[in-house]
Amino acid sequence: MNPNWLGNRVPYQEGLEIQEAAVAAILDGSGGEQLLLLEHAPVYTIGRLRDQSSLREPELLPAPVFETNRGGQATYHGPGQLVGYPILDLRERHRDLHAHLRNLEEALIRTCGDFGIAAGRQQGMTGVWVQGRKLASLGVGVKKWISMHGFAINITPESLLPFFAITPCGIDGVIMTCVSQEAGRPVSVEEFSTAFRPHFTALFQR
Repeated sequence: MNPNWLGNRVPYQEGLEIQEAAVAAILDGSGGEQLLLLEHAPVYTIGRLRDQSSLREPELLPAPVFETNRGGQATYHGPGQLVGYPILDLRERHRDLHAHLRNLEEALIRTCGDFGIAAGRQQGMTGVWVQGRKLASLGVGVKKWISMHGFAINITPESLLPFFAITPCGIDGVIMTCVSQEAGRPVSVEEFSTAFRPHFTALFQR
C-alpha cells in the first residue's frame, strides 16, 4: 500500500478529484490501494443529507461549504488538521464498512498513544475521543466497494476555532480538542502523519 503526502492547504475539490481518480484506477485495474494524507485549505463539508441544520447559518461561515458523498453531518477541515483518505478495496476485506471504520479509529488511537494520549472510543459514536472531548472525526464513502473519504484529526490549536461556527458532526455541546493540547506539547501535522503510517499499515495490510 502506498502512503502519499499530498501537501498543505490542498483545496477540497482537488482532494476529491484525486480520490475519485484513485478509486477508478483500482476498479479498472490500472492502480493499487493508497493512503492519501494531506492538510486542506479551510472548508466546511457535509454529507448529502436532507437535514443540514448542523451547518447552522451557512451564509455566515468563515469558509466555503462543500456538499460531498460521505456519510455524516457538518465538519470542518483546515490548517493544523491531518486528513486521511484510505483508498482501499473492501471487496478484499469482506465488504465490511463497520470493520473499516473501527480499524481507522484504532490506527488513530494507537498513534495518539505514541504521543502519550489515552485516546479511545465513545459508546455509540464514531470517532476518537479523550475523556469526552472529540479529537478525530470519521466519515467514509464507498464506490463499488472501494473506500474513499476517511478521517480528520485535529493536531494544532489552529484547527479548533472554526468548529465553533457549526454543530460538529451534529452533536450538540461537543467539545473539540487537538493532539497538541492533549499531549501537552506542540505536535505538527507532519510529525503525527509520520507516526500514523506504520499503525495504519499494520491494521490494513492484506
